[in-house]
Amino acid sequence: MRVRIYFDYNATSPMAPEAVDAVARAMRDVYGNASSIHHFGQQAKATLDEARSAIASLLHADPSEIVFTSGGTEADNMAIRGAADALEPSGRRHLIASSIEHEAVLNTLRALARRGWRTTLLPVDASGVVSPERLRDAIDADTALVSVMHANNEIGTMQPVAALAAIAHEHGALMHTDAVQSVGKVPVDVRALGVDLLSLSAHKFNGPKGAGVLWIKRGTRMQPTVTGGKHERNRRAGTENVAGIAGLGVAATLAAGKMIAEAPRVAALRDRLESGILRDVPGTLVNGAPDARVPNTTNISFERIEAESLLIALDLEGIAVSTGSACSSGTLEPSHVLKAMGLPTHRTQNSLRFSLGMFSTEEEVDQVVAILPRLVEKLRGLTRRPVSV
Repeated sequence: MRVRIYFDYNATSPMAPEAVDAVARAMRDVYGNASSIHHFGQQAKATLDEARSAIASLLHADPSEIVFTSGGTEADNMAIRGAADALEPSGRRHLIASSIEHEAVLNTLRALARRGWRTTLLPVDASGVVSPERLRDAIDADTALVSVMHANNEIGTMQPVAALAAIAHEHGALMHTDAVQSVGKVPVDVRALGVDLLSLSAHKFNGPKGAGVLWIKRGTRMQPTVTGGKHERNRRAGTENVAGIAGLGVAATLAAGKMIAEAPRVAALRDRLESGILRDVPGTLVNGAPDARVPNTTNISFERIEAESLLIALDLEGIAVSTGSACSSGTLEPSHVLKAMGLPTHRTQNSLRFSLGMFSTEEEVDQVVAILPRLVEKLRGLTRRPVSV
């Protein structure tokens, strides 16, 4: 039986056994509705409160500021639409985001633009970083909200969110950051970042799919985007996913306890993989900032290769990687992130993302490095152009 190697943690991460146990235990034993006042309901509420405290501790936040969602996409939508609806009567009808945001942000801005909102996408430099000066040039008195992700899902580059938040606040705008790819991988302190809104998703740091959070700084004006009952302090209606949230809370506790040791371990594996590929496969380049990035991600261009062909070849060898965002899979469009960085067209179409995590090992890294040269040589043999070294 072929051993399979999973290097696609940015799409979703395998659940930690402790999180699996928490989900199973909650599904079996904690079946009350957290809004009910009887014993079973209060048992469910206690599960939510425990998870809320665990997430708050991970973010250096207050538990009352934690709003549970179905994941990162809903949290991003809730942040942007909720702030826009709250601030629209004030006359502020301008939204700013970076050009490399996740589709959950970009498509939400497009939807609001169709409602008459003015939107601006900030360019990034060749390493995929937004300059604070670009924000200074774009922001004005009508700006309601700035949304710039903490770490990019395709290249792992981290943004100067604290500096951007300071500029947003100088102009009276709110600051949101999509921290889906950073929470659980690097320390995230909402107070130090200076943001008003922050999104995260459990399945990116070894928790279950279907559970996420929008952190809302106390006092931030928001309108609920899902209306109904008085759940989540009137901020997000709907019976909470108690089992998923239980797994999210355990994943947060695990991340808080292991992150300091785990981040350098995973970074060493990522660097070992990256250097091995660059050494053994001619015509390869790393995309994005080499230093300011999350520890688990590398994005590499393979000259004279179609990324999807190499992805399929690797999958046939039992190795799972990605061409970019899992939410964009199935499209033939080049990566909007690599395009925004100004890379030539062929590099936007020949790049693979390798993302590692909790269960990745040196043996797996060495196996991928050993297999790749043969696969690349075979695929390049289908063309006649020489490879530049």
